[in-house]
Amino acid sequence: MNVSEAQRLKSLQDENAKLKKLLAEAMLDMAILKDVAAKKW
Repeated sequence: MNVSEAQRLKSLQDENAKLKKLLAEAMLDMAILKDVAAKKW
């Protein structure tokens, strides 16, 4: 693996980590909203 491939891999790993965090936050938001909606106010 050359230097540019290693840099590309690192960049993709960083982007993947950001996307996973965004997905986890979105799923948490949805779970909270479902929980709130399930309660009869």
